[in-house]
Amino acid sequence: MSGVNPVNPKPFLQELTGKPVYVRLKWGLEYKGFLVSTDGYMNLQLANTEEFQDGKSNGALGEVFIRCNNVLYIREAPPEAS
Repeated sequence: MSGVNPVNPKPFLQELTGKPVYVRLKWGLEYKGFLVSTDGYMNLQLANTEEFQDGKSNGALGEVFIRCNNVLYIREAPPEAS
């Protein structure tokens, strides 16, 4: 049976620090940026952030702080093709 393996979130977030990530919020907005830091509550700080809604860019936001209870999921962004 191929299933999903659960991941401990704190080491996962520490591993993503300094990498480009996608963060999806519960209400549908998605942010792409570099994960600068997280704290003990798993709040997120992103840099060079761009906001997306329904797959379309709403523009660049720069530095963003996302409170943990708003996050639906976070994933590493795939490498960009040059």
